[in-house]
Amino acid sequence: MQETEIRDASSVIIVREDGSVPKVLMGQRGKAAAFMPNKFVFPGGAVDPIDADVKLLSQPNEICLNRLKEHSNINPSHAFLTSAIREIWEETGLMFGEKIYKKFNSPDNESWKNFFKSGYGPSAKNFRFIFRAITPPNRTRRFDARFFLADANLISSHLDDFSEASDELSHLQWVSFEEARKLDLPFITEIVLAEAEALTFKRGLPDS
Repeated sequence: MQETEIRDASSVIIVREDGSVPKVLMGQRGKAAAFMPNKFVFPGGAVDPIDADVKLLSQPNEICLNRLKEHSNINPSHAFLTSAIREIWEETGLMFGEKIYKKFNSPDNESWKNFFKSGYGPSAKNFRFIFRAITPPNRTRRFDARFFLADANLISSHLDDFSEASDELSHLQWVSFEEARKLDLPFITEIVLAEAEALTFKRGLPDS
């Protein structure tokens, strides 16, 4: 049997801390989805070639960027970050962006055109690369996924407005880490959630 191609992907654990306890954003994949049907996941998806052509207004620190380059077939490596921002925009309607004050050419892609139409450009300020996972063999879809931790305070749109979201994820909601653990999660999501929780409550986010 021919082995399934492994695609690069990005996913983001967005942490919101404007209430009594930190919360993360999760959504449920459709029952007809080819990958992880019915499961609750973080926003994310495959890296598109067009993502490499998108310029970030702000980037993470050099440690994060250098780690992204390790064992990567993608050049430039910032495509993992632009992909993550695009996927968040598509799946949730939320925007990690900064105001554009000069002419900025948007790529020939519908999602990116709509993003730039808002007057904002993508920003990965303070994103943290915290985990990497490759889907095991003998699966219908396989991904080499990079997981990022991001601060909801850096979202430029309203945190509870999902009106621009696609139908890829349903039941979008901010949940505490305790509530998230009770959802129907893929095994890898459980692991990444635990890592994100430890980093959030430790108040010592890694430099990368």
